[in-house]
Amino acid sequence: MLKRPTTRRFETRKSTIVTSAVDVLNRKGIRGMTLGDVAATLDLVPTAVIYYFKSKEELAATCFLKAIERYNDFISFAEDGATVRERVKRFLQAYFDFKRDVITGSAEPIAVFNDVRALNAEPVNVAYVAMYRRARALLISPETEAWTRLELNARTHLLISEMFWIVAWINRHDPEEYDRIAERMAAVTAGGIAAPDARWSPAALPSPITEGADAANELFLKAATELINEEGYVGASVEKISARLNVSKGSFYHHNETKEELVMACFERTFEVMRSVIRSAEEIRGSRYDTLATAASALVEYQMSGKARLLRTSAITSVPESMQPYLLGQFERISVRLASLISDGIADGSLRAVDANIVAHTLTGMINAAAELHLWARNVTAKTVAGAYVRPFFEGLLSPPSR
Repeated sequence: MLKRPTTRRFETRKSTIVTSAVDVLNRKGIRGMTLGDVAATLDLVPTAVIYYFKSKEELAATCFLKAIERYNDFISFAEDGATVRERVKRFLQAYFDFKRDVITGSAEPIAVFNDVRALNAEPVNVAYVAMYRRARALLISPETEAWTRLELNARTHLLISEMFWIVAWINRHDPEEYDRIAERMAAVTAGGIAAPDARWSPAALPSPITEGADAANELFLKAATELINEEGYVGASVEKISARLNVSKGSFYHHNETKEELVMACFERTFEVMRSVIRSAEEIRGSRYDTLATAASALVEYQMSGKARLLRTSAITSVPESMQPYLLGQFERISVRLASLISDGIADGSLRAVDANIVAHTLTGMINAAAELHLWARNVTAKTVAGAYVRPFFEGLLSPPSR
């Protein structure tokens, strides 16, 4: 096999292809992206891309490795901080500085990690885990030595997930605001949002899944939700959904008209579960801090227990573009509702004076990322997740561990 040349022209064209692929990958996901899509953005034929990357998997791996390299740059900048609080602040500042550079054209966009597990490429997996471990080291210091390994991993996942989630809401702000936003986000990430004298006491809520619901329908919803979270819309094929339930394709179509109908039902169920939990939390007497802590804990606990799997918002990028505006609008309405509750909490004194919009987005991101928490904090359970993961969101990464 002939060795590919490595001339400057070759590397320039290869870099251009990667940049175009990042855009397609972020919009369609790994399963939805094709080399033809990438070629079309550059007005090339697919064989011209194949000359540089023999498969879309190889191209996607290059995109993810480039993104991991960039995140390692953020971590390197953060490592110069003298304390955990300062390192968290520098980590976030580096990210927002990079996003400003992307907008001004002085930096190339990078892939988001929505589909990194669906690729399942060993070099990417190794680099991704190494990046996570470097980020975890940012939280290690004498002031955090009382944390257990579970607490350290859960808080690391919280920090990284909030970073990953920024892409979901940053476009609502002008680049000239980024320094202020970074400052505010660093303050709530490290210090939390609960008022100094507020007490952590989330209440237990009834299951958001209606008793007596169609058992077969629930099984299809759960299987489809899990597969979409893992492999995106395209990867969650009728064959894979059926295989996960050990049923035939005929059985699938007996219960579902189309895959699209089932996917929309999964999203609608996610929206209804979130709204139902928020409504139930609002009915309990107490402060708005109690309301938010109860709702967030319940949603995360339901996910960990497997009773109410929620579709990750990142799954929207892989569904047909005609469905995306409606789905994004539904998630936005939930975020606005959370922002309103946060404003109420500031007014009743149970929450600190924070930016309600930013906290609403980060709260949504924390709940959203709970779907992958078990991959990083392997001993976490539905009984321990609220104390190890949700409580540090409200009281801050640097708050004392839950005992």
